[in-house]
Amino acid sequence: MSDKHGLEAELKRLERQLEELLAVVGQLREENRALRQRQDSLSTERATLLQRNEQVRTRVEAMIGRLKTLEHGA
Repeated sequence: MSDKHGLEAELKRLERQLEELLAVVGQLREENRALRQRQDSLSTERATLLQRNEQVRTRVEAMIGRLKTLEHGA
């Protein structure tokens, strides 16, 4: 009879552990989803900044070219 109680207690303990593990898995899935979303957002932001940087570089180079032309013409 005590073996039956011991087995029931062990099953209850395993059930609690399983519930805890499932809760942790759920939290990790949500955290992973949020991190992937943040990564996507940062990648998009980085691409935008790189594009803006390239546009500014092109404009600065054009201004330098015009200044050199003015300098040689003067």
